[in-house]
Amino acid sequence: MIRREGKRLNKGGEKDGERERSGSRSGLTMRPGPIARNPHELYYLRMQRMREKTDKMEENKATRKLRVCVATCNRADYSKLAPIMFGIKANPDEFELEVVVLGSHLIDDYGNTFRMIEQDDFDIGSKLHTIVRGEDEAAMVESVGLALVKLPDVLHRLRPDILVVHGDRFDALALATAAALMNIRILHLEGGEVSGTIDDSIRHAISKLAHYHACCTRTAEQHLIAMCEDHTRILLAGCPSYDKLLAAHHRDDYMDIIRNWLGDNVKEHDYIVALQHPVTTDIKNSVKIYELMLDALITFNKKTLVLFPNIDAGSKEMVRVMRKKGVEQHPNFRAVKHVPFEQFIQLVCHAGAMIGNSSCGVREAGAFGTPVINLGSRQTGRETGENVLHVRDADTQNKIYHALELQFGKRYPCSKIYGDGNAVPRILKFLQTIDLDEPLQKTFCFPPVKEWDISQDIDHILETQSALAVDLGGTNLRVAIVSMRGKIVKKYTQANPKTYETRMELILKMCTEAVIDAVHLNCRILGVGVSTGGRVNPQEGVILHSTKLIQEWSSIDIRTPISDALHLPVWVDNDGNCAALAEKKFGHGKGVENFVTVITGTGIGGGIIQHNELIHGSTFCAAELGHIMVSLDGPECMCGSRGCIEAYASGMALQKEAKRLHDEELLEVEGMVDLKKAESVSAIHLINAARLGNRKAEAVLRTAGMALGVGIVNILHTVNPSLVILSGVLATHYQAPVQQVIGQRALTSAQSIQVLTSDLEEPALLGAASMVLDYTTRRIY
Repeated sequence: MIRREGKRLNKGGEKDGERERSGSRSGLTMRPGPIARNPHELYYLRMQRMREKTDKMEENKATRKLRVCVATCNRADYSKLAPIMFGIKANPDEFELEVVVLGSHLIDDYGNTFRMIEQDDFDIGSKLHTIVRGEDEAAMVESVGLALVKLPDVLHRLRPDILVVHGDRFDALALATAAALMNIRILHLEGGEVSGTIDDSIRHAISKLAHYHACCTRTAEQHLIAMCEDHTRILLAGCPSYDKLLAAHHRDDYMDIIRNWLGDNVKEHDYIVALQHPVTTDIKNSVKIYELMLDALITFNKKTLVLFPNIDAGSKEMVRVMRKKGVEQHPNFRAVKHVPFEQFIQLVCHAGAMIGNSSCGVREAGAFGTPVINLGSRQTGRETGENVLHVRDADTQNKIYHALELQFGKRYPCSKIYGDGNAVPRILKFLQTIDLDEPLQKTFCFPPVKEWDISQDIDHILETQSALAVDLGGTNLRVAIVSMRGKIVKKYTQANPKTYETRMELILKMCTEAVIDAVHLNCRILGVGVSTGGRVNPQEGVILHSTKLIQEWSSIDIRTPISDALHLPVWVDNDGNCAALAEKKFGHGKGVENFVTVITGTGIGGGIIQHNELIHGSTFCAAELGHIMVSLDGPECMCGSRGCIEAYASGMALQKEAKRLHDEELLEVEGMVDLKKAESVSAIHLINAARLGNRKAEAVLRTAGMALGVGIVNILHTVNPSLVILSGVLATHYQAPVQQVIGQRALTSAQSIQVLTSDLEEPALLGAASMVLDYTTRRIY
């Protein structure tokens, strides 16, 4: 807190120094006057004093620690605040930490959870008993009032520079109100989110009182900007609890923790975690849902850990229902008031399902892929991963029981919607940039900030939204960090192993290395995109059938192992489709509604964009353009058929023809390098021979260009795109022949369609990255 400097009044109401000058009033003798100096000397003395004063102020500013007060009200917000508190404590040269504990932390019925703060070796500066018991609406209001009575003395004594407040609890509203009225800067965590109850109103009210914001998702950030908050004071940090849970959930002793809470006979993924809180705007219905949930769980007959609800209005009625059902004595149930966060992570991570309406289900559980059943309206509007099944109108036991049948025992891809494990470093860096000399009064941005404005200021955080791209080719395995603008920040290349086990091991090793490097390169990885040959089910992330170039690569679920290892969402698609997506985002297809991309490389493939969407087909074999038949009696193709475009125009087909000509001693012409071994002959030698006038080579290329052109004419007559893009190493050699065939053989209405060659150097990697970048930045809920 910056205090105004001014002259202090003494007990008589006089300013310091005034009594010295009026010595007759106090009986003191007057000081002798100053020695006379010439004007120039006085000027230089004043300048020297001003420089000394400025230097001293700068020195004090450089050495002064930021005094941060973290206030925690309950077990839930401590799990988010603790990582920040540890980060502040680990930087004693930069920060001075003060801890205030209030709310349900200090209530025995809720586990006296302040003890876990003491066990974490934090010095609690103040404990405030602020809860008025009653667990109804009036008690919540009285608790806010009691907190407002007690907080001023504490804040005046601690004099923090900034107060860190979390979330949407009524205790937090009291904290923010007191700090704002006492001219203390406020950093609000997890503002801008939507959860569908009175919590929304409280959360947004705290956001309006707060001076700075650290939010978890891009959507929350946009909500804050729409609420006229200054975008330069918003940090998209992610959820701090993810820093701890992503680092700690892989523990060797997790089964010991599970057995400690649920008994020795419980198995991994064979128990349920239940956590349901009251909805203060609809208490009667939320208690009914709680009763139906318990009935469904009793009938479902699985080991279940039930946590007591929070202290909101209606919790007392929910506890009565739990005891009426005999849950605390039931052999399948264990009812507890509190579980330490590190152990709670293990319990949620390895559960068969989580049920209730806790934000943990829609936030933290997604990081593990744990199935979640969300009951009622409490989390309406929250961003969720695939793992959450919503039962909005949970009005019957059968409906909840059916949801348990659908979800129990499933595993989903890990989601990082709410964080990537690096929130605390961002928040600490953000705190260090706060200028305590800037005006304390908030300014609001009217009208709302335009959509191209972003929240991070370059001085706050220098991170690039990026994707991890994986390209599985017949020869090489490549991984790249790709920025939002299509720049390949770093690329990794290894030979593609021949077996499934070694290939998956290498993929995970390269991806892990890239994720680690991304942190040092200031790149935030949003997800992983995988481009591979063969037929792919992108909905399930499964490679159905691979090309003959990649062995042991059919019926492979590639999404799950990568997602589990990296805790990132994963997208998978065919390399031809990825090339089309690359053109759509970064190449000639940008802004084009309908176009076709044809890859001309070792094989022939491609992708079709229709009405701005990629076409996959009913069995995911749409756009197998290389296997369009252009002749009934043509050469044999690798697919087993004859006369396919690939059998004429692919790099392998051209290489086969080049070897045939070489064997017949018809390939080499004057000006070519001697080819002593047939194994060294490639399609490039055929192309060079044609350029040097070899008529046999020219005929092969002419036939290949004709076959490709006829195939593309068939595509034009089928899907009628407005543009054809040729990609791959042979694209430049085929552009003119294909355009010529279109002019000769296409319908008049299709003859004007343009054929361009791609400008993209890495279409497979860029296409894999575009799956991530497009989806994660346009998600709408």
